[in-house]
Amino acid sequence: MNNAKMWLVVKPTVGVPLFLSAVAIGSFAVHVAVLTNTSWVSDFLSGQELGSGDQTAAAAMLNETDTAKATYVVPSGEHAGEVTIILSDGTPVKAILQPPEVHATAGASGSHSVITQ
Repeated sequence: MNNAKMWLVVKPTVGVPLFLSAVAIGSFAVHVAVLTNTSWVSDFLSGQELGSGDQTAAAAMLNETDTAKATYVVPSGEHAGEVTIILSDGTPVKAILQPPEVHATAGASGSHSVITQ
């Protein structure tokens, strides 16, 4: 036993009940935190469909969102395909604009053709 000398300081009649009550209080606190911070546990315990409480939480989150604001600069001349985007924190980011690629299998009628050599 690794902590055998502890019982020379604390009597087992005091230490064992104290340890077990600390474990019980900790377990109770974890269960209360799970019940108050999740919606699916209360749905399960009340017999409702799981996830039905999430709709209220999702609606509240959608109302509180704040969209990011960005500014962009389109240069002319030799760098016409590049756009500089300036984020809300002032960080500049370069984006390269390219035309869409047309693949050999893409047809106007929707049918696919296969090219063999």
